[in-house]
Amino acid sequence: MTEENRDAQLSEDQAIEFAHQVLDLARSGDAATLAKLLDKGLPPNLRTSKGDTLLMLASYHGQLDAVRTLLDHGADPNIRNDNGQSPIAGAAFKGDLAMVKLLAEQGADIEGASPDGKTALMMAAMFNRAEITEYLIEKGADIHAQDANGVTPLAAAQRMGAPETAALLARIQELQK
Repeated sequence: MTEENRDAQLSEDQAIEFAHQVLDLARSGDAATLAKLLDKGLPPNLRTSKGDTLLMLASYHGQLDAVRTLLDHGADPNIRNDNGQSPIAGAAFKGDLAMVKLLAEQGADIEGASPDGKTALMMAAMFNRAEITEYLIEKGADIHAQDANGVTPLAAAQRMGAPETAALLARIQELQK
C-alpha cells in the first residue's frame, strides 16, 4: 500500500469513526455537543446506512433536547428511513407523547404513511397508546385511514388486542355518525 493510499484509508476510517460518534450523540441525547457540531456545519439530516437521520435516532430514544436542537438547526421531521418509517410514527410506537407533540408542533406530517400504509395513528392504536391516539386525532389524524391491506386504526387496535385505543376509536366513530 502506498503512503497516499494509507493516508486516504486512515482519513476514511477517521470519518467513519466520527460519524458513529455523532450518531451516538443523537442516541444518547447530547444536545450541547450536537449544537456545537451543527453550528460548525454538521448536516442536520445526516443518516445512517439504514437511512435513519439524527432526528430519527434522537426521537426514537426519547431525547427531547436533542430533537429540539436538531429541529432548531433545520432537521427535517418528515425524512423517513429506508423502511419508510417516520420519526413521529417511531415516537407513537414507543409511546412517547411528549416526543409526538414536539414533532407534530414542528411540522411532522401526522398523516404520513409508511410503504405498508401505516400512519402514526395506526401505530399508536395498535400498541394501545391511548393518549397519543387521542392527541393525533385532536391534531386531525384520519381515523378512517386504511393501510395497504385496508385495515383502519380501529381494526388494527382490535387485531392487536389494544382495548383502550379500540374503545376510544369506537366511541369517536360513534360520535361522528
